[in-house]
Amino acid sequence: MKVITAIIVGIAFVAGIWIASSAYKSRAKATETVTVTGSAEKDFVSDLIVWTGSYSRKSMDLKTAYAQLKTDETTIRAYLKGKGVAENQMVFSAVEINKDFSYETDQNGRSVQRFTGYNLIQNVRVESGEVDKILGISRQATELIEGGIEFTSQSPLFYYTRLTDIKMDLLAQASADGKQRAEIIAKNAGSSLGKLKKATLGVFQITGKNSDEDYSYGGTFNTSSLNKTGSITIRMEFTVK
Repeated sequence: MKVITAIIVGIAFVAGIWIASSAYKSRAKATETVTVTGSAEKDFVSDLIVWTGSYSRKSMDLKTAYAQLKTDETTIRAYLKGKGVAENQMVFSAVEINKDFSYETDQNGRSVQRFTGYNLIQNVRVESGEVDKILGISRQATELIEGGIEFTSQSPLFYYTRLTDIKMDLLAQASADGKQRAEIIAKNAGSSLGKLKKATLGVFQITGKNSDEDYSYGGTFNTSSLNKTGSITIRMEFTVK
């Protein structure tokens, strides 16, 4: 009886080892994965421009400086309208008032300040979907200087109003690229690609087209270039069978 019991125990032990080994192999095979990074990029042209210009007047008398600045505002408004800019596309800021001083040394060697006048500054901001037209105006604004206005034109900022469409398109392309890479790796290893196990989306980057801008951890968002390139990456992990 003891012999039979020992045989049964031995068989059970061997069977247990075989089952455990098979389960381990099955589990190990099931956990085999391949990880790839898919990427995609797309060129696009900005469809919104924001341009800002500033002008100033200086006088010992505040009212005089303000009156001159308001005259300049009227002239600039008329100039922009003459160039085809609509009234609702331009915004004039509040007037910034500064007191200017010069510093001198008196006969006793002490530093003293002397009031030299009021310096008033105002900005005009133009936002429009007519990118080429406003870009041209920003380059012609020196005509205002010829008219006696101390006008400074800032570099325009360029935006794209349908970024969501770009992002969705790039996401689809990057996903397809990642899957294709994984299929090639699996095939070359004599396996076939299984299901997607995990996907991690990278940061959406916008750089100037053909520029040497670096990507940033939080995402680059170029506003200085009319022509841009959007790019995205996605890290994908697939099971292999």
